[in-house]
Amino acid sequence: MKTIVRFIEEKLGLLVNVEKSKISRPKEIKFLGFGYYYDFKNKRYQVKPHPNSVQKFQRKLRQLTKRNWSVRLDFRILKLKQIILGWVNYFRISNMKKAMTEIDKKLRSRIRVIIWKQWKVSKKQIKSLIQLGIPEEEAKGLTYCRKGYRYIGLSKVVQKAISNKRLKQRGLPSALEHYLKVHTVI
Repeated sequence: MKTIVRFIEEKLGLLVNVEKSKISRPKEIKFLGFGYYYDFKNKRYQVKPHPNSVQKFQRKLRQLTKRNWSVRLDFRILKLKQIILGWVNYFRISNMKKAMTEIDKKLRSRIRVIIWKQWKVSKKQIKSLIQLGIPEEEAKGLTYCRKGYRYIGLSKVVQKAISNKRLKQRGLPSALEHYLKVHTVI
């Protein structure tokens, strides 16, 4: 470490932050939000988003999909689109297909809960579910269910009514689809 620091400071004329700099294995390093893992198939280290970066991204998405944030759904989707596209574009060189799949699943579930909550009263919920192709008995059964919003958002009835296709038509971006479109291998 001493020889490297001396070379960088004397020859290159750069300052080295001793607190942040360290010599360690690639798995233990976080560099500009990226982490590294060993790919046994290709027998080399690959790039992935650092777990802290993924958690920070999920926190931002949770903040934008809070149920008590009373904004129009279109505005919320616009903000989500900005965050998702920016984050995925930044990490496009990394391997994160599995993480994007999980994030998409959670995000769509939270959006379904927001839509359900915006329908407010039972009469509106039943009417909206029927308009989306759910039989009246199923709609009533779900509406008068005593379970919480989280349970209702994960129910098969709401997933069928507010399908991924409908959410995509509404403008909700898919992190996985965008990642697969912009992913570049280095």
